[in-house]
Amino acid sequence: MKFLIKLSILLVAIIGNQGLMAAKQEKPSEEFRKKLVYTIAKAETSFDDKFDAEVWLLEQSTRLAKVAPHIPEDERFTILRLVHQEATRFALDPLLVLALIQVESDFDHFAVSSAGARGLMQVMPFWKLELGKPEDSLFDIHTNLRYGCAILSLYLEKEKNDMTKALARYNGSRGQSWYPMRVYKKIRATWHP
Repeated sequence: MKFLIKLSILLVAIIGNQGLMAAKQEKPSEEFRKKLVYTIAKAETSFDDKFDAEVWLLEQSTRLAKVAPHIPEDERFTILRLVHQEATRFALDPLLVLALIQVESDFDHFAVSSAGARGLMQVMPFWKLELGKPEDSLFDIHTNLRYGCAILSLYLEKEKNDMTKALARYNGSRGQSWYPMRVYKKIRATWHP
């Protein structure tokens, strides 16, 4: 029932009934609406239909704006669209990938760890050589997400679909559970409230 109420409110916001939503949410600007329409059109390949894309992108954009207010709106939509696309491509939950990014880089696509990992999903540069693509930039959002999702998918297969073990392997803390627990906590707190 809660889901239907939320969905009704979201639909009203999407079609622009400002009167009903005025107390809770301001009407999106025309620029925001155009960006959302553009993002949805680009994302249709990883969603079942346009409505699913609208709902998911709008909901996750609101959540992402709260946890990473430093990200410009255009970049926020790009990250969300590409996370959904690459996670879906590799049979991963997009919300898990968002939580992983939150833990790894706090959505800074120029982040560099003390170990040298780069970008949103903190991919180690040696992967470029492993894939024979030394020219790839791990600071490029799409490239980083494709590498990160592919690597996590590979680890998930290697760990016989045990996500806790796959996440620990991804982080380099194999055999420990502190890192997967941080990712799961972010999913519950931010992405699956």
